[in-house]
Amino acid sequence: MFSSPDFRHSRRLARLGLLASIAVSVLAVGCAGRFGQRGDDAAGAIATPSVAANPQRCPPVSPVSPAAPQATDAVTRMLAYADRVRRLAPAELSQEVIRLGDAAGPTQQLQLALVLSQLHQLGELIRAQELLGRVLANADTEAQTLHPLAGLLASRYGEQRRLEEQLEKQTQQTRDVQRRLDQTNERLEALKAIERSLTSRPPAASAPAPGNRGTRPAAP
Repeated sequence: MFSSPDFRHSRRLARLGLLASIAVSVLAVGCAGRFGQRGDDAAGAIATPSVAANPQRCPPVSPVSPAAPQATDAVTRMLAYADRVRRLAPAELSQEVIRLGDAAGPTQQLQLALVLSQLHQLGELIRAQELLGRVLANADTEAQTLHPLAGLLASRYGEQRRLEEQLEKQTQQTRDVQRRLDQTNERLEALKAIERSLTSRPPAASAPAPGNRGTRPAAP
């Protein structure tokens, strides 16, 4: 028997409906696998709305330590003191050294080192380096705020000490050469004096011949 046109049309619609159902099922499974994690994230976002409101929050800024402004103020005051010391006369520098005395604290030690460096003497410069070493070896808070400046000055004073030692060595060599030159000039003047004494002495009188001594002239 042959099917009627209505029956064939009904079977075609049934097939289309089945295909559509299969396609929807496949799409549903794919979406579930792809967006499952997003769904979990969305669920977490619903549970914690404060996190979902700002998913890319900037890292919190650490609060500034109270020691930072104190260190800056200490270094600023020390730089101002160094500028004032640089303008002092030698007599005023000596008075400042007496005022600071033994310099028990790190601030006074660094100040005394600055004053001693302005005297431009090798011994005082060595003493200034020793004071800076005491500041750098001190682990107190007051000393730690001055460590960067003390380290910079120690490096600078080390170079200055090298130049001072080289200059002193050259000065000593110049003194030795001058001393030998003076000794040579003194010897040369002594030789000239001896030469002048020899040329200024009068010639000695000639003595008579031995055969003519005690003879009388012959009678005519």
